[in-house]
Amino acid sequence: MAVKRVGVLGSGQLGRMMALAGIPLDVEFVFFDEGENTPSHCVGKVINPKTPGALQTFIKMVDVVTYESENTDAGLVEGIGKHVPVFPGPDSLRKSQHRLTEKDTFRSLGIATAEYRRVSTREELEKATQELGFPIVLKTTTMGYDGKGQAVLRSAADIDSAWQSLGHAELIAEAFVTFSRELSVIAARDQHGHTVVYPLAENQHHAGILRVSRVPAPDCSTEKQAQAEQFITTLLDHLNHIGVLTLELFDTASGLVANEMAPRVHNSGHWSIEGAETSQFENHVRAICGFPLGSTQNRHSHAAMINIIGKNGDRNSVLNEPAAHLHMYGKSERSNRKLGHINIVADSAAEMESVISKFNAFVNECG
Repeated sequence: MAVKRVGVLGSGQLGRMMALAGIPLDVEFVFFDEGENTPSHCVGKVINPKTPGALQTFIKMVDVVTYESENTDAGLVEGIGKHVPVFPGPDSLRKSQHRLTEKDTFRSLGIATAEYRRVSTREELEKATQELGFPIVLKTTTMGYDGKGQAVLRSAADIDSAWQSLGHAELIAEAFVTFSRELSVIAARDQHGHTVVYPLAENQHHAGILRVSRVPAPDCSTEKQAQAEQFITTLLDHLNHIGVLTLELFDTASGLVANEMAPRVHNSGHWSIEGAETSQFENHVRAICGFPLGSTQNRHSHAAMINIIGKNGDRNSVLNEPAAHLHMYGKSERSNRKLGHINIVADSAAEMESVISKFNAFVNECG
């Protein structure tokens, strides 16, 4: 197996966990980011883009490049791609960056979505509410994450405030989906088109931020797992996507409905570090480096992930629990900031829920 040096655009916790998974495979990491003392600085060299000749230095140092965020500059990715392979490619990045393009892509591939309309004026917003009814979700088409860049309109009285808060050259209005829960499916595709898929995760959010993921999603039928696998495999092939892709879904009475995709490793897949035979981070590194993909099967029958948000909490309580595994990101406390996560592995749902209940202070922490 040839040694690879991976370049990462960004140096946050996702890059850190990629490196921690890749180093045992004899892979080195170089990060391209202007932040100081970022989570990844302890696992590889960080190059500041503002230093003279930084981009050329970065390109010369690496064999392949990847990125942490769908908000990465697509022009930068395309430019780097002229000199060194970048995975996932710019098509995955551009389509995930723009919610209208993303929804159009889903629809063209037969992947169910909420009804939606493009909105660029207040008049178009009014028309969208008339066609879609209330409530609707109004979102910016770009740069929204963790609940940012969106508003829920429950009646005509909300139109003015929503337009003032989100008034933008382009928005998307989505009909409200009646769903029982939020799910996500994560998969990895290698350079030969081989794909592996992880079990569906059930995701619990608060204030737009993921709090807890449970795997496998409780009471999930084999039909819904198969539907999720069909959705994400279709997307992977359509995009010629190399690496990990995540698809967020709503569970409805009539089947799964796609919400959005992320062309990267994902918060709802952190459980896989201890909970799967091969973590999402290792499979991403394997895929972009040309290595064979690893098994996505659970090591235990159940696993969960709890985000640590805003405050560190009592770390010793985690370390004293045999079924829990602590992952901190080296960040300072700040409201609504993801500081780390706790992974839980168990041989039954009851055992897993019992352990989760011990960490309610983390689950309920709102920063």
